[in-house]
Amino acid sequence: MTRLTDPDRLTLIRARATADGMFLQEAAAFEIEDRLNEVNRRFTSAAVVTGFPDVWGRIFPEAKIVADTDVLDLEPGAHNLVIHGLSLHWANDPVGQIIQCYRALKPDGFFLGVAFGGQTLSELRAVLADAEVARTGGLSPRVLPMGEIRDLGALLQRAGFSLPAADAAPRTVTYRDALALMHDLRAMGEGNAMVNRAGFTTRDYFADVAARYASGFPAEQGRIAATFEMIFLAGWAPHESQQKPLRPGSAAARLAEALGTDETKLPREP
Repeated sequence: MTRLTDPDRLTLIRARATADGMFLQEAAAFEIEDRLNEVNRRFTSAAVVTGFPDVWGRIFPEAKIVADTDVLDLEPGAHNLVIHGLSLHWANDPVGQIIQCYRALKPDGFFLGVAFGGQTLSELRAVLADAEVARTGGLSPRVLPMGEIRDLGALLQRAGFSLPAADAAPRTVTYRDALALMHDLRAMGEGNAMVNRAGFTTRDYFADVAARYASGFPAEQGRIAATFEMIFLAGWAPHESQQKPLRPGSAAARLAEALGTDETKLPREP
């Protein structure tokens, strides 16, 4: 497997994160909490997989906090709830991460995850690419590629979850300029931790990036806009009590009758 993330570099970047930079982690955790409140189920043995244990441990104090390493410290069949807390985008093997969460669930246990999606930092990606192509004619890895909602939702099916669901919740945050955005990314612990990350970059490159960002993605009052797309993933460990789809051809009524319309048969192919 090709490794995209340098785990040692990621650990260093996260260690430099600040409390002020945790607002998106907190927003994700509170949204997870709200969604759990809508589930008619009491979870007594929860686990949270996260790279930011202070944030998630504060909001889920009764849960086991698990570091988002390649091999998760999860006992098979030990939990009726596993949360993956806004760190799946850094996983070298996201399928393996979700499969490990699946195996840690009891029958009819619930998985609820959140990850940054493919639209995250789309503006920054565009201006970094434009500036670098203009200067060098090529591109360097500067922003982590992130999964689209369809791809992330498919991971749930590959892992074996019942009733899988995925939805996206984009958020727009405004900044003074591109340099303030990049400073905030460091405060979030979301700096560049890719194995093949770009090397030393001159100041005039970032000045060019800031100018391109300001002209290409302006917000109100002279600020710039940055998109952070959160994708929420949900699924259940299979159990005989769960609803199951009907077999094809087993319907007891015609769709035309339910819609109150006439049925038109298609002509047979010659």
